[in-house]
Amino acid sequence: MNKKSLLIAAVAVLVIAIIGITYLLFTEKKANRELVQEFQLDKEDLENEYSSFVQRYDELKFKVSNDSLAQLLDQEQLKTQRLLEELRTVKSSNATEIRRLKKELASLRKILVSYVSQIDSLDRINKRQQQVIADVTQKYNTASQQISTLSKEKENLDKKVTLAAQLDVTNIRIEPRNKRGKVAKKVKDIVKLAISFTVVKNITAENGERTIYIRITKPDNDALTKSASNTFSYENRTLTYSIKKYIEYNGEEQNVNVFWDVEEFLYAGNYRLDIFEGGNLIGSQKFTLD
Repeated sequence: MNKKSLLIAAVAVLVIAIIGITYLLFTEKKANRELVQEFQLDKEDLENEYSSFVQRYDELKFKVSNDSLAQLLDQEQLKTQRLLEELRTVKSSNATEIRRLKKELASLRKILVSYVSQIDSLDRINKRQQQVIADVTQKYNTASQQISTLSKEKENLDKKVTLAAQLDVTNIRIEPRNKRGKVAKKVKDIVKLAISFTVVKNITAENGERTIYIRITKPDNDALTKSASNTFSYENRTLTYSIKKYIEYNGEEQNVNVFWDVEEFLYAGNYRLDIFEGGNLIGSQKFTLD
């Protein structure tokens, strides 16, 4: 009985041991399987993070205009891409490599955050500079517009002053005379044209010697002149004059008398007399010879 009991006890112990070992092996295998699954999930998460870092560097490079900073971003992106390729070749069960690449990822994250901070800071500075430039440009344009307006106002004022300062004539009279000094009734009897006019008072005009040009034009618009060289300038043109008269102007009203000796053939029709001074037409009068 003793031997049989011992045998039974030994068998029982062996069965229990087998069951225990089997359970331990099953538990360990299950734990290993769960650990592998966990590593697989870690690897997938790492790949996603590495991929997002690579994409983030692409986005940052579009925002950067600084060549040196863009080169650094390129280097970090290449490093991230290389580590991503390494990760893709690592088995999920290789815990050592997974942990190493996790540490590398942590370092890359710090570097990326640093670059993001720098770029955001530069972006804010650029926006401030652009705003300053926009403000300065607006102020410059406003000032330029004001200067342009003032220049136009000054130009208009100068024109008004010039107009106000120029001479003016009135009471223009043209009297055809015969050889006896009387008023000629017919054009064939005219030997002289007596011309008179009044230079009006103008206290804004400059005092001093003035040159007055008198131009008499015939019905065919030809000017009466003693010489083709008798010319003066008017509105960028050269005109011939009939009579040139010097006067000493003192700002007060002044009567002027001149004469045209008729040495050419005159015919009946409508004539015109224009008076110029200082490049300005200061008086005109039409008259008819019968």
